[in-house]
Amino acid sequence: MDTTTIVIFFAVIVFVSIGIIVLSQMREKARIERARKVTALEDSYNRANRLLTEIPGQYLTRELKLLLINRIEEICRELEGLRADLPVRQWRSDVQTLKQQIVDGNDERTPTKIDSPEKSAYVKELLQSLFKMIESLHKSGRIDSATAKKNLKHVLFLVHKTHADMHVFQARDYIRQNEIRKAIHAYHLASTEMGKSRDNPLALKAVKSFRTRIKELEASLNGGGTTEPQEKQHRLDKEWDNFLHEDEWKKKADYDD
Repeated sequence: MDTTTIVIFFAVIVFVSIGIIVLSQMREKARIERARKVTALEDSYNRANRLLTEIPGQYLTRELKLLLINRIEEICRELEGLRADLPVRQWRSDVQTLKQQIVDGNDERTPTKIDSPEKSAYVKELLQSLFKMIESLHKSGRIDSATAKKNLKHVLFLVHKTHADMHVFQARDYIRQNEIRKAIHAYHLASTEMGKSRDNPLALKAVKSFRTRIKELEASLNGGGTTEPQEKQHRLDKEWDNFLHEDEWKKKADYDD
């Protein structure tokens, strides 16, 4: 075997070795990238599912529910394409069942009372996450500008409603304890919160209701009284608790003072 043949032989070995190394590195890089995508998609699924299940039931409109469900379905399709080792089929089946319930109007959820600063802060955190998700869906072209604007405005309204909820429940406690002046102050705070969404007809209706409530309580103080009929208090409490129910939303959305 002459020198030239030996050189060529070793050159081939070197090139083949380099090729094997490069191919191995490419495969490893692809594996890492796939794992990164799966992790990111799993995180996105957990985030969307958390918003869908943990945001108070009375807060999520039918449109917001379907927006979150469509996002979950999209994530499941991407995970199936990546052949992720996750219970994707079960996730997809569960969300499709829920979607059908929503379409049929059978998705009944128990309202969540925002009766403490801790609950208020937690729900606000969820709503902020929902706000960012809607912005991301808009920037990526998954939803149009009109849909994004409508839902972002509603989520901001819900943030204000969350704070108002806390003040309303505090006011109720004060009334039960006959601390009427503190109750009046709490209703003033609730009115201020709802006033931040003054372009929303529901918020305007709430502000008007709070002002009426404050006048009634002030009148009870000026008249020397410290309590009010339980039936009236129960009715007022029920009206606020049902403030964002789907049927109420449809009835009150066209409110014009």
